[in-house]
Amino acid sequence: MNFFKTIVAAGLVAASTSAFAADITGAGATFPFPIYSKWADAYKKETGNGLNYQSIGSGGGIKQIEAKTVTFGATDMPLKVDQLTKDGLVQWPMVMGAIVPVVNLEGVKPGEVVFDGQTLADIYLGKITKWDDPAIKKLNPNVKLPSEAITVVRRSDGSGTTFNFTDYLSKVSAEWKTKVGSGTAVEWPVGVGAKGNEGVSGNIGQTKNSIGYVEYAYAKQNKLIYTALVNKAGKPVQPTVAAFQAAASNADWASAPGYYVILTDQPGEQSWPITASTFILMHREPADKAASAEAVKFFKWAFANGGKMAEELDYIPMPEPVVKLIEKTWSADIKS
Repeated sequence: MNFFKTIVAAGLVAASTSAFAADITGAGATFPFPIYSKWADAYKKETGNGLNYQSIGSGGGIKQIEAKTVTFGATDMPLKVDQLTKDGLVQWPMVMGAIVPVVNLEGVKPGEVVFDGQTLADIYLGKITKWDDPAIKKLNPNVKLPSEAITVVRRSDGSGTTFNFTDYLSKVSAEWKTKVGSGTAVEWPVGVGAKGNEGVSGNIGQTKNSIGYVEYAYAKQNKLIYTALVNKAGKPVQPTVAAFQAAASNADWASAPGYYVILTDQPGEQSWPITASTFILMHREPADKAASAEAVKFFKWAFANGGKMAEELDYIPMPEPVVKLIEKTWSADIKS
């Protein structure tokens, strides 16, 4: 059973009792779907309560929570305080992870190819079109690169993974920032679109000489060839939990209004450049207070019991002091 089928199966198991009032409904980011599915399965076994989570992308999750069709929305692009206030929403970070470039190159091993931000931006700008381009060869003098066209793969849906990826490209490339910018959906200069981290993973796996970007759990579980990246300190780093944690350690959650923190291009010699957090959105004054309370119970359980499961999928659990802050936010801002 491949990884995609495994996580869908977990999600379906968790959703199988959706007729019961205690079930929790959520929708949004594909980035955390592997860990939310794992938590949902464990929570159902422990409590009997299910989670029906639709992995539809951050843009869809924001729309669904705004429309009040789900109890919670999930997004990898945090909303700013003015939007949270306007829509009557509460936001907090749930778990952290990382986005990695992935390639399908014959004879290349995971982590063997290295990119810097400028080269990655130039590929997605359509300026670098062949694998043996001098800019790629300069970074990879010992890698046999084919004289083949690069097939660029990107997200077709509104995506928090795209937000973080394009936010990073905007920080490392002035041309990218000016011509394309960052967002959950952008006007891509080049590329083939695929839906969700699942879709990009599948496309890369099937397409020779391709490049894409996915959340690290998808790269690892689908056995995709991830690349190294040169970070802000000028050091080439591999995507490892230690590198993700090094970047995440810069986050100042306590002083960020609405927990609005972006973790791309962080300082530090060990920091992975495209680290990200994923966020939960709920209404301050929920229409269904019982469903809202049940969702908060699930998130509380996940913070208390889900850290090891998160680490097994190479996510980074929220630090204990941050969890305490979030629990205060629930008490103060969500009416029960």
